[in-house]
Amino acid sequence: MSGAVDSGQTSKSAAAIDRARNAGRSALIGYLPAGYPDVARSIDAAVALADNGVDLIEIGVPYSDPVMDGPVIQDATVEALANGFRVSQLFDVVAGITARTDVPVVVMTYWNPVMRLGVDEFARRLAEAGGAGLITPDLIPDEAAEWMEVSDKYGLDRIFLVAPSSSPERLHRTVEASRGFVYAVSIMGVTGARSKVSSAAHKVVDDTHAAGAKRVCVGLGVSTAEHVREIAAYADGVIVGTALVAALRDGGVGAVGQLAKELSAGLA
Repeated sequence: MSGAVDSGQTSKSAAAIDRARNAGRSALIGYLPAGYPDVARSIDAAVALADNGVDLIEIGVPYSDPVMDGPVIQDATVEALANGFRVSQLFDVVAGITARTDVPVVVMTYWNPVMRLGVDEFARRLAEAGGAGLITPDLIPDEAAEWMEVSDKYGLDRIFLVAPSSSPERLHRTVEASRGFVYAVSIMGVTGARSKVSSAAHKVVDDTHAAGAKRVCVGLGVSTAEHVREIAAYADGVIVGTALVAALRDGGVGAVGQLAKELSAGLA
């Protein structure tokens, strides 16, 4: 079993996933970018997720080179940056959300913004804002020594990614290093709504569980209640991003809440 996932540190994201499991379902995780379309509405939209059945909120840090993001999320983050979003405002967004809901907030960020601010400074400010931890798509455990130390210092979850291409050795290493849950990428490529979910997702989840993970959540390509229901049959959590960002773009905060409600119906 992963020593890190249950290492004595209290994990807010693990607790949220376990609450869903105890209710007989998978957890629903909703992603939105910080500062899109502006700081205030990004907070309101995240709270709308919490109010409509989302168990865990994932807030993305707008970044100039988002290698894993598809066009919808890229366009949103480019707009946020063009409107002057700064990394320091991330902590205002997280604090604004955690002041209004008990649903845990994890931050998805490429590693460069963390290094620029300083790993300890970033982690301290995230913890002070009430954040639960970080999802780090371009940081692998082998290169995460400083983050491992600092996340322990501030009691933050560290969520690493696995993919269909991950070797058995990589799976074990990632499970050992993660706390909270392991993020399983369902496909090779970038994020984006798709008509169907990759069949590779099921095998990645099974292999990651076999490597010792208690909680494996699937993201990339999840956009409908049908997708949510399909993935929930074998994963501990289902991550939806692009469809929610598109709803915010097209219909505002109300549309985000409505879609979250529809997606959560897939778990009923």
